[in-house]
Amino acid sequence: MNDFLIGILGSLAASAILLVLGLLRGARPMWWLIAVCSRYTRTGLGRVYLNQSSAEQDLARDLRRARWVKVLAGRGNVLTREVFSPLWSTEPTSQSVQILLPDPSPRQDSWLDRRSQEVARFDPGFTRGLLRSQVRTNIDYLARVTQTRDSIELRTFNLPNNCRVIATDRAAYLTFYSASAHGRNSPCLYVRAPGILYTAALRQFDATWAHATPALPAPLP
Repeated sequence: MNDFLIGILGSLAASAILLVLGLLRGARPMWWLIAVCSRYTRTGLGRVYLNQSSAEQDLARDLRRARWVKVLAGRGNVLTREVFSPLWSTEPTSQSVQILLPDPSPRQDSWLDRRSQEVARFDPGFTRGLLRSQVRTNIDYLARVTQTRDSIELRTFNLPNNCRVIATDRAAYLTFYSASAHGRNSPCLYVRAPGILYTAALRQFDATWAHATPALPAPLP
């Protein structure tokens, strides 16, 4: 009798393990498990993407529905891609857009220089001035976009920035930068409002915004 019960329990345990493994093999079932756990922990964590690019399709959908958008980025390349194009259209859905990018001005205490040195350790093609140039190009693009839209604000900051925040009134996408990889290759977290992580993301943005300065486009040649 004991052997029979042990056999049944063993079969049930094996079935449960196989079920869990089967769920974890698919991204969306795994997101369901994460969401269930976050409901009890109040973190608000809904999904985990292996990298930033994997989140762009969902991000584009959320941006189209957003009442407002806040972006804190380390470079800002995503802002010039298709995913953000609805925000720069003549009939945007968002009521306000706030953007924070690092200050590309040459200075002794430049955060961009420190990040460039960090990236150069694992990317030999990354020279000291490359990141500064890329940020400057993105600022020039966005600064001219803001000239046609009163609801878009662009500021620059020179503070340590170890994460990317793209937040709306419903959720936020968080990427924590690694010292040994580009941000685009880092995992991206999707967190819902309200929640601990969502609140932390907005606090990070608001604190940086308070110490930032309005950005101006480079003079035309």
